[in-house]
Amino acid sequence: MEMKRGYKQTEVGVIPEDWEVCPVRQKGEVITGKALAVNGPGPQRPYLRTKNVFDGRIDIDDVLTMPMTEEQFAQFKIRSGDVLLNEGQSLELVGRCAIYQDEYPEPCAIQNALLRFRARAGVSETFASYLFRHCQQTGVFAQIALQTTSVAHLGGSRFERLRLPWPTEKEQCAIADALGDADALIESLEQLITKNRHLKQGAMQELLTGKKRLPGFNGAWKTRSFDELFEFSGGLSASRDQLSTAGHLYLHYGDIHTSSRTYINLGSDTSGIPRLDVPMSSVNRGSLLEDGDVVFVDASEDDEGTSKHVVIFNPNCVPFIAGLHTIVAKGRDNSLVREYLQHCFQTETIRAQFKFFAVGTKVSGVSKKSIRRITMPVPEFPEQAAIASVLSDMDAEIEALESRLAKARHTKQGMMQELLTGRIRFV
Repeated sequence: MEMKRGYKQTEVGVIPEDWEVCPVRQKGEVITGKALAVNGPGPQRPYLRTKNVFDGRIDIDDVLTMPMTEEQFAQFKIRSGDVLLNEGQSLELVGRCAIYQDEYPEPCAIQNALLRFRARAGVSETFASYLFRHCQQTGVFAQIALQTTSVAHLGGSRFERLRLPWPTEKEQCAIADALGDADALIESLEQLITKNRHLKQGAMQELLTGKKRLPGFNGAWKTRSFDELFEFSGGLSASRDQLSTAGHLYLHYGDIHTSSRTYINLGSDTSGIPRLDVPMSSVNRGSLLEDGDVVFVDASEDDEGTSKHVVIFNPNCVPFIAGLHTIVAKGRDNSLVREYLQHCFQTETIRAQFKFFAVGTKVSGVSKKSIRRITMPVPEFPEQAAIASVLSDMDAEIEALESRLAKARHTKQGMMQELLTGRIRFV
């Protein structure tokens, strides 16, 4: 193929003619952190480790200390602008990195599970951090890492020798600014989503307990037990090993536990729902999920998970089977609005009851007998519908922001691929 004008073929692919391919050590100083020595000489000093370095951010919630002499601390100390990389990690995460910007309030060092890259004159540390993040995300670091058991090691010397494409300093800064703007947009959307989720949680706590009433409603609420409201049954005793590409739709407890959604609408796309190829004659009615049914998980690794649930939207009676470790709640009457059920179990008052009835050490479980004893205040049908409408509007706003966030992240990934390979130029 004819080479595009202004580009050249190199060992790392086609790059702009004014870019150079050189080892990392030529662009910055690389050191490995200090080996852990709990009984070493010197006073206790704070240090960062892999648990503190994530993709593009430093987390200082759990910073440890170890003894270091003045000379050791001076050698392994980090400063603003240093790029920190996970030296030892799982193969897909090895080399995960972030630029340090004095997040920790006092001087600190790094352990030997981290590498430190300190940019030389004429090199943008911000550009370097994006380049290294791109290398981690595209598997470049995984290719040079040394795998030992479940841990892969990037290795300071291997990282130093890694040859990468580097633009001029001017273009480095332009690329870093563009990707920084993309990151700023992503961060602002993340913060807005978090704020809206908090607002919704506060609205739920007030509206679903009757502390705040919507205009036009003043009737008394009734406190009813789950036993009054629902009939309970267990799911079908089938595991993931029995799943197939054909058969009836199947709800595995893990699909509830690992998801943040509070409903499943079978009127929309069902392509992501697994299937179970079993004869319908072997499925009891209690395991068949009908419109308005609520499905809880009966066990979780934490107390918060014991109240995880989904509400089923199934107006067309599509065969949908609840699986192992689920509890199916079917309404005894039509006193609860289906859309209201999406929200009514999420108040702290009801979550506290789930936690109270949860038993177990490593795994917390809630039985059908215990769930029956949980109580909740229930307004009349019209007020339920009004509350559900308000909360659903808030959900829709959050979903729209999450869609924008997903698009912004996808756009940024495309930008990184184009800018860090020189396919799109700023000069």
